[in-house]
Amino acid sequence: MRSPGDSLFSTEDDNSLYFTYSGKPNVLEVKELSYQVNLAAQIPWYEKLAELKMPWKWNKGPGSHMSAIQNLNFKVSSGQMLAVIGSSGGGKTSLLDIITCKDEGGKIKSGQILINGKLSTPQLIKKCVAHVRQDDRLLPNLTVRETLSFVAKLRLPRTFSEEQRERRVEDVIAELRLRQCANTRVGNVYLRGVSGGERRRVSIGVQLLWNPGVLIFDEPTSGLDSFTAHNLVTTLSRLARGNRLVVLSIHQPRSDIFQLFDLVLLLSSGTTIYSGAACDMVQYFTSIGYPCPRYSNPADFYVDLTSIDRRSSEQEKECLEKTRSLTALFWEKVKDSGDFLWKAGDGNNVVTASSEPSFDNRLVTSEKAINIDSHSPDMMPRGFQQFCILLRRQVSNDFRDLSTLLIHGFEALLMSLLIGFLYYGQGGNKLSIQDTIALLFMKGSIPPFAVVLDVVAKCHSERAMLYHELEDGIYSVTPYFFAKVLGELPEHISFTILYGVPIYWLADLNPEPERFLLNFLLVWLVVYCSRAMALWVSAILPTLHMSSFFCNVVFTISYLTGGFLISLKNLWAVPFGFSYISFLRYGFEGLMQVQFTGLTYEMAFRNLTIKIPGKLIIKTMELDATPLYACYLILMAIAAGFLLLYYLALRFIKQKSSQDW
Repeated sequence: MRSPGDSLFSTEDDNSLYFTYSGKPNVLEVKELSYQVNLAAQIPWYEKLAELKMPWKWNKGPGSHMSAIQNLNFKVSSGQMLAVIGSSGGGKTSLLDIITCKDEGGKIKSGQILINGKLSTPQLIKKCVAHVRQDDRLLPNLTVRETLSFVAKLRLPRTFSEEQRERRVEDVIAELRLRQCANTRVGNVYLRGVSGGERRRVSIGVQLLWNPGVLIFDEPTSGLDSFTAHNLVTTLSRLARGNRLVVLSIHQPRSDIFQLFDLVLLLSSGTTIYSGAACDMVQYFTSIGYPCPRYSNPADFYVDLTSIDRRSSEQEKECLEKTRSLTALFWEKVKDSGDFLWKAGDGNNVVTASSEPSFDNRLVTSEKAINIDSHSPDMMPRGFQQFCILLRRQVSNDFRDLSTLLIHGFEALLMSLLIGFLYYGQGGNKLSIQDTIALLFMKGSIPPFAVVLDVVAKCHSERAMLYHELEDGIYSVTPYFFAKVLGELPEHISFTILYGVPIYWLADLNPEPERFLLNFLLVWLVVYCSRAMALWVSAILPTLHMSSFFCNVVFTISYLTGGFLISLKNLWAVPFGFSYISFLRYGFEGLMQVQFTGLTYEMAFRNLTIKIPGKLIIKTMELDATPLYACYLILMAIAAGFLLLYYLALRFIKQKSSQDW
């Protein structure tokens, strides 16, 4: 039985530090920061087109620019946890994005952000700052330990042995209290796995593996229940005690979470209402005439006090006026201090940037901490090493998704059997010329369409994770590209076998073994062209719906100019030009030549039997313009072209997903 003095959260309130940072202390300073957001630039280009706006008017208009942060100052150092609180739209996320150099659509009008006295740059951020986003983007079919192990192989220096990497993973698992679920799948909304709080800890662990000195969290408790949120913030507090600098944004923390914070920054409309020790916040507001009611949560009360009520223009104006006066009053009290923190009157509870980190050096692990500055980029896994790790991760994640694999396999087999049995049972007679031609075109055009939508959906489900990992510099585009392309080959080959083989023998096509192999290779190339096209389109367009639509357009153009629905000689100039890049056209031409070359068909006309050579059929349909070997080469060139476009899209287009998954 729990004694009266025990904490309700005793399962998590463990002061032991498994994994501390033994590098040099870090100091984050924000000086006189003013930041302006271009609201028009936040609207996606496709929404502007839907509103029939001309491109030269996209970033213009009344009220398109808004001041998100005004004259912001604060200073925080290792061993401290700073919580940025405030109502929605107060500038919390904008501030974290600016600190981590990930702001988009805005501009810093004035001020500086310094890390250890140096101006914040993307290169400096990658060396010492870890940014954990609000949403969890992890591969769902890997276990917690596997997820961390793969990241450890990508982010830890090559000088680390396998044993050291494993020990680092186990240290992080122990630090984040993930031992009980270390061998459980991560999961997602659609796949059962670890809980929401545990998944958030895994996201933290991914960043903690390389042992950064500065941790930035954007709404880490979003979507979690109160108990799980408390446990998570307790973990972050413990990380701060391990000689780390922790900054997090949080909307309205409950009272027991609020007590865990060292420093609090209260923002309203981008201005500072309070900055100082969390334990002094009530005393400060009481001194200026806003005492917190008894039994009330200070965070709730003061966030509500400084929120902007926009239900009417009069109320909004009144709230803004109150916010301006509170901002001016706070500035008068701290403008002469060096760290811009409000301190209690007699020197008690003073929090300074030079305070000693609250951790015990005896708890530091004997393993030398990673100091990124001491390692050149050449010490990190690169090129072929990244490719091998990403390939293993890709295959491990895909082949554990048994439900999806079985659905795709059943889909291919069902299509094959339906079409095959449609042409089965001719009483030992060969299919007619017309039926054979229709079958060949159908065989080469149906599976590519089925593959396209599956590829688009999968790419967009992974796109946000890809964006974050590329932004964090975990790996580069080239290894990911080759791992993605090669890792999906087994699934692609299996799909083509399940589709192409049963049809061929059920419909009793050309029985020669070499003709069967040539037929299968053509179907494989056509399906792969559609897969490569879907990869490219998914990388250039921001949403699933746009990518699906554009893929359908490209596929339909290829379908209509394939040479079956209408003869190529009867096409007018524009569609005839498209036919030169139609992968279905070259697939159909190749299948026709493989099937009919060397065969003779007999046609009965009254009492006469007319023998028709297969080559004559091909010539009559004008499908002999491209030699058979050229069909294979052109299809390989088209697939390579789409893959090149896919690579360039990954390289030059940010894979930031606009899809809500």
